[in-house]
Amino acid sequence: MFGVDSSELLIVAVLALLFIGPKDLPHVMLKVGRFVGKIRGYTRHFTAGIENAIREAELEEMEKKWREENQRILAQYPADGDYPDPVMTAQPVIKDEPTPALAAEQPDLPLESPAAPDDDPTPIKDRELP
Repeated sequence: MFGVDSSELLIVAVLALLFIGPKDLPHVMLKVGRFVGKIRGYTRHFTAGIENAIREAELEEMEKKWREENQRILAQYPADGDYPDPVMTAQPVIKDEPTPALAAEQPDLPLESPAAPDDDPTPIKDRELP
């Protein structure tokens, strides 16, 4: 703490006891403790204020970047633009016939997969729930 060794602190305590006296030493130490507490409170308040100012400056910078990016996106994709439907409800229709080699590599796949094979001959509605 501030480069003060325990032996130096002991010397200061003995000198304070000699010069101030044992009767007034507790009152002086109480005042010194309150003064140190006030100084710590002021420094804590000061550093918190600086940190808040830095945080607000960073937030303003981030908001500026977000606004710029938002303006760029809105300029690129205007609200009244004619866009294709983003949801694909069916397979796209290919106007040109694919070559036979390409058709062999990519056969028409069903949109739904078939049910898994079932070894139980009992109808599903008559089975007990697990």
